[in-house]
Amino acid sequence: MRTAITISLVSQAKGGPFVFWDDLNYACETASALGFDAIEVFPTAAAAIDRPALKAMLSRYNLKIAAIGTGGGWVVNKWHLLHADSAIRDCSMQFIREIVDLAGEFSAPAIVGSMQGRVEDGIGREQSLQILREAFNDLGQHAARHGVPLLYEPLNRYETNLFNRVGDAADFLDSLNTHNVKILADLFHMNIEEASIADAIREAARHIGHVHFADSNRRAVGMGHTDMKPIIAALKEIGYDGYLSGEILPLPDSHAAAAQTARALQLLLGSH
Repeated sequence: MRTAITISLVSQAKGGPFVFWDDLNYACETASALGFDAIEVFPTAAAAIDRPALKAMLSRYNLKIAAIGTGGGWVVNKWHLLHADSAIRDCSMQFIREIVDLAGEFSAPAIVGSMQGRVEDGIGREQSLQILREAFNDLGQHAARHGVPLLYEPLNRYETNLFNRVGDAADFLDSLNTHNVKILADLFHMNIEEASIADAIREAARHIGHVHFADSNRRAVGMGHTDMKPIIAALKEIGYDGYLSGEILPLPDSHAAAAQTARALQLLLGSH
């Protein structure tokens, strides 16, 4: 398994669960010094990323891009895939496609988390799921052009009323025409929704494509009460070889949160 740490470039998301903020070069420099393999980036939009500058930083610090988030579309514009206004749904699709293209330039997947939306008044659940199904079929195929999957992140009940458990999300992905959408298993959300995180990982093994590495309180692993050993054992059992990415609150500060994540990963994984 490989390791990554998150950086948000979205000022409107201040206070959210991202380790580094604003300064991409500092994030890359620190991530490299702490031994991470990659960074996961949360931009305001695809056009906001200076691609040559990012490529130069990655080369300088010997890092990869683990994934790029699409949540800026929700945080900045309040767009999502199940909006009651079809024009907003179209804007959401275009925003995500552009992030998919950006991520594809770095051989990385894009993440659909908050932009999945929720079942809203006036659109029933079945219609909402059909809209979501059509969106993921389209976006999954779009990502396939770059040779990368699209990542779907099940969120806890307080953030969406779609799929909160990874097993239910896996069943939904089975209904798609594309096989290019994978699950982002976020340990914080799973801590709320799953009876056993390890068992849930085994249940959804066929679709697990990325992992957000967080403790029970959304702080760095080792600063909460989640027992990570059976979770890592389950990931090894299913042959998972993707990223463990620290999407956590920057507490007590960004460097300390990143350093604690690095220590936890070293203890759990040993030399990677």
